[in-house]
Amino acid sequence: MLNNVFIITVTRAQNYMSFIEKGVLTIGTAIIFVCCTLNYTNSDATANYFVYASVFDNNVVEDLDEDDEVILNPILKNSDLKVEEVSNGLDFPTSMAFLGPDDILVLEKNEGTVRRILNGVLLEEPLLDVDVANKGERGMLGIAIANNNNNNNSNSNSGNNSDTPYVFLYYTESEKEGDDDDGKEAKGNRLYRYELENNKLVNPELLLDLPAAPGPTHNGGKIVIGPDDKLYLAIGDVGGHDLENPHTIINNKNGLEPDGRAGILRFSQDGKAVNNSRIEENEEKEQEEEEKGDSILSDKYPLNLYYAYGIRNSFGLDFDPVTGKLWDVETGRNFGEEINLVEPGFNSGWMKAQGIWELNENLRKEGIASLNDTTFLSELVDFDGKGKYSPPEFASDKMPITTSGMAFFHSHRLGKQYENDLFVGDFVNGMIFDFDLNEDRTQLSFNRGGPLEDKVVDKVEELDEVIFGLGFGGITDIKIGPYDGYLYVLSLDRGGDECKPSHPGRACIPYSSTVEGHIFRIIPAAT
Repeated sequence: MLNNVFIITVTRAQNYMSFIEKGVLTIGTAIIFVCCTLNYTNSDATANYFVYASVFDNNVVEDLDEDDEVILNPILKNSDLKVEEVSNGLDFPTSMAFLGPDDILVLEKNEGTVRRILNGVLLEEPLLDVDVANKGERGMLGIAIANNNNNNNSNSNSGNNSDTPYVFLYYTESEKEGDDDDGKEAKGNRLYRYELENNKLVNPELLLDLPAAPGPTHNGGKIVIGPDDKLYLAIGDVGGHDLENPHTIINNKNGLEPDGRAGILRFSQDGKAVNNSRIEENEEKEQEEEEKGDSILSDKYPLNLYYAYGIRNSFGLDFDPVTGKLWDVETGRNFGEEINLVEPGFNSGWMKAQGIWELNENLRKEGIASLNDTTFLSELVDFDGKGKYSPPEFASDKMPITTSGMAFFHSHRLGKQYENDLFVGDFVNGMIFDFDLNEDRTQLSFNRGGPLEDKVVDKVEELDEVIFGLGFGGITDIKIGPYDGYLYVLSLDRGGDECKPSHPGRACIPYSSTVEGHIFRIIPAAT
């Protein structure tokens, strides 16, 4: 993988092929080294490509200057669809949520701001500007909106009986914006509930105060509202795997007690565990007894918040609209990106497993993590049998992809072939993947006899079966428009993970940078 990300516009023939790393994409007289594989036909004369490259034209090497970048549209595999830009000028956007038709709220990671895009126009003043720690993966990270007027669940238990929507925000709070870069500790990864009034987010109420140390990575951040009207928040181990004695929640049997990290947390819209709330000392015992019951792992706080655990980090959550089951994507450590069906009590296996592999004490692969291997299973923390490990439904092996953003396409607006499919984004290469599910929707479905039948992608050309589009830069979120039924993609101009001296050849962007972001909408070409 070459060092820099360049964006260029080129004229191309109708058919093209691109290859990983040392492969080439031939377009007219230009030969361009690129980051991914895709084979299909598209009739547009020009297109935008996000490539890690220099251009070879007539055997002369020309290094592209970053100042010469030209940013146009990404491209799709299906020529019956097209991409249109909804908005641009965003500063390192991380997540988005819909407030109404053509009304989107977007988070800016490093600025600690919530921006509003109304009818395609980015409003000048943010709805909220708070001080965030923004080193590494910290910052303004997750958003969900509970709007009583537009709630699809007629049996809403949100407790919000007014016309004012609740806006839930998850961010790494600090005393002063970015002061963790100066060695100061972040206050915490915190979930607040706000109300929207007069184009401002007001009346903040702290619902969850979660760890931000040691950090600064693996903070997760995606929030979804489930079919049960509860909030589900993904948080990684917050760097806890580097502690001398990691927590039990990441499968260290003699470790520290769970503290809210490394899991998918489930709670009500007032911040209480679903079955056993945080009981204040002055509350009545009857209320305590009423709220106890069938907690998944424990009735003790904060373990009673956990819907799933053993999660290294996650940038994507969504519920299957057909079954109501939760799925997630999880990021790996140089290998082992995952897509998982998340049942209650799901143990994703970190730090004993990643992808389909067991891990040794150095977090390196050591054979396959098998449900028939009693020795492996005995090393996992199961909270008295209440937690259960299951392998991923899809995993990567030594692949330069980072799963980021996911959504089930609960719409028919792009054609019957995509209805209820699972769309997953890629932060490194800007690809969108389209996954079918099997008949009972418990597994992803791949071509029989095809290279992905084993659920593991080993070579980049194997991705051709699931690629929906590419050239989206660094994807950070994917949503289905609840009002128009189209596919929305939030992305940065260019992709790549955090720049690390240990990987000098890997495509990267500094997480502290001011990379411009866009929102794209995918619609029928005839629209």
